[in-house]
Amino acid sequence: MRWVLYGVIVLVGLAAVIFLIGLMLPATHEVSRSVVLGNPPDEIWAVITDFASNPSWRDDIQRVSRLSDREGRPVWREESKGGDVIPYETIESRPPSRLVRRIADPSLPFGGTWTIDLAPEGARTRVTITENGEVRNAIFRFVSVVILGHTTYIDKYLIALGRRFGQSVQPS
Repeated sequence: MRWVLYGVIVLVGLAAVIFLIGLMLPATHEVSRSVVLGNPPDEIWAVITDFASNPSWRDDIQRVSRLSDREGRPVWREESKGGDVIPYETIESRPPSRLVRRIADPSLPFGGTWTIDLAPEGARTRVTITENGEVRNAIFRFVSVVILGHTTYIDKYLIALGRRFGQSVQPS
């Protein structure tokens, strides 16, 4: 029985340390990653703005549904294969060079925007995603910084986008 008590004390202590470290980490962050694809911006734009087709080329997305517009701006809900459901609102769209989307649910423990910039480089296109994020929950913040890294989901997206065009890319 004593070992169980010690185990519980260790787990509670570990959770407290994680929480305290999370509190000390900044709640907001900005990170950018990019890849160069061998396609013109308009072809890439057509893919990244066809939200309904995301499950066909993104391994992590199970379903995408259109929601009602907010103040005339389109809103889409993504459901991940892990069961997470996140609505995204398009707040800026300048074809074929800039798309800005934000998480449209302030009750989530995280939020922020993704700005996707498409810049021609000769016959190729540099795709840059800049995340301006906020992780409100201290434990989620610890996980985001220490375990996952803020660029994990950007990298997954860019790698999947490269695959969608038949290219192997390494975000940097």
